[in-house]
Amino acid sequence: MKILRFALGSIILSLFTSMAIAGIDVGSTVNGVVANDDKGNLWSLDEHIGKKNVIVYFYPAAMTGGCTKQACAYRDQSVALNDADAIVVGVSGDSVNNLKLFRETNGLNFTLISDIDGAIAKKFGVATRDGSSIEREVDGVMHTLTRGITTGRWTFVIDKAGKVIYKDDAVKATEDTANVLGLLKKA
Repeated sequence: MKILRFALGSIILSLFTSMAIAGIDVGSTVNGVVANDDKGNLWSLDEHIGKKNVIVYFYPAAMTGGCTKQACAYRDQSVALNDADAIVVGVSGDSVNNLKLFRETNGLNFTLISDIDGAIAKKFGVATRDGSSIEREVDGVMHTLTRGITTGRWTFVIDKAGKVIYKDDAVKATEDTANVLGLLKKA
């Protein structure tokens, strides 16, 4: 009897876990995403729905190699993204101060939002793990950047109606912007 209860409990736990990380898929409606941005202001997805296509990309850690390449590619394609009537928002478990430093150091021209507790990643179904710290020198000053969580590298495109039209849960940092632009040109 104990084995049966254990097996049944394991199955139920597995179902709840898979439902909890199911997240958002193509065709889903997204709203209610609110977080602090790299300037310390409250950023809300709902304020952009109906006005622009919104590219929401999750990245593991500010000021790291792949994440910097990905962010700079979005920065460098700002004209093409604007032509596609799209805005970009990057999401990570970094603090507002980390994001501010990341944005300033790399001349990023789009919003970064802080998801320290992983609530936004959870809503989207993005895989997370514990955060950590890294040291980076900027203009001769050493900075310790600590993250609450570390997310997987995933990208979503939300159209003006608030529907997800693109989801990539196996993003390659150097190809992400081109893939998104390709999709938006077809849409």
